[in-house]
Amino acid sequence: MRFHRFHAALLCSLALHAAALLLLPPPAAPARAAVPLQARLRPPPVTPAAQEPPPPPPREEAAPPPPEKPATAKPKPEKKAPAKPAPARFKEPPASFNGYPVLAGNAARSAFSQLARQPLYPPEAIARGLQGEVLLLLFLDANGNVQAARVERSSGQPLLDQAAVGAARQLKALPEGAPREAILPVRFKLD
Repeated sequence: MRFHRFHAALLCSLALHAAALLLLPPPAAPARAAVPLQARLRPPPVTPAAQEPPPPPPREEAAPPPPEKPATAKPKPEKKAPAKPAPARFKEPPASFNGYPVLAGNAARSAFSQLARQPLYPPEAIARGLQGEVLLLLFLDANGNVQAARVERSSGQPLLDQAAVGAARQLKALPEGAPREAILPVRFKLD
């Protein structure tokens, strides 16, 4: 009798599971492969401070003195060359954010070049169409390697902020002259 109860319970269980499977909707067709999207980083706009000052105007040579005239003519007083303006000796301060300079020049080019070689844009952010700009504060060692990075101004998307910080921490050997603490703008834009 026990044997029959066990079989009856087993058949009942199988029947219930089969009914449950029949009531479930059929599985959806597999999603088509997403078209790969690419993100491009654009360097920050060049500020006037990053440009070199214009070269000083060429020196004008004084005209040779006129030939001497016979003693009967009155001597003319010599003309002095006009004073030349002194070249500007100051530069505008570099662009800054919250008191930190924005990475510019060769250091910025090197940073953007390194960021372009690694996958920066998270696939989930691409799928969700997230875009924005993150301002990161980089802390560099004496060799130009990033020791730490933090978000100074968020893009409004934590996923993009985390991706930017992770990528920035991989930057190495930024050129000499890069400030020890500097702002790096990272733009996430879908074309």
